[in-house]
Amino acid sequence: MSEQVPILQIGQVLLVSIQTDLDDHAVMRLQDELASRVVESMADGVVIDITAVEIVDSFVGRMLATIATISRLLDADTVVVGMRPAVAITLVELGLSLGGVTTALTLDKGLRVLERRRLEAAAGDGDAEPGAVEAGFPPGGAIDS
Repeated sequence: MSEQVPILQIGQVLLVSIQTDLDDHAVMRLQDELASRVVESMADGVVIDITAVEIVDSFVGRMLATIATISRLLDADTVVVGMRPAVAITLVELGLSLGGVTTALTLDKGLRVLERRRLEAAAGDGDAEPGAVEAGFPPGGAIDS
């Protein structure tokens, strides 16, 4: 039986610490468990720490991208941290660029990325900036004929 991956909550962020190389079953279970935890906790960020991962195959690589996409759809930004050079090289060789997945070298940097995004989102919750053009219309929404 495969090992359970711990998911810890730190404020509004869920931290997934992958301590061992994962088999396909463990990755699928992690995907389901993390999606449930994002909804239950109303987390706005997910950090997946893969510092301990030494080997990644195409399935695990695709699942990292899928987990990030699921989290994003559930309104939680995702950052993958701690990627080793060998893992990055393998992902590129497999043709897996992990498009749309934010990465950071360390846990600290990953948490800072999420904090910066949180602050940017909070600043954007008000009215649009003066002079901003929304939906292709000029400010005020009127179109001169």
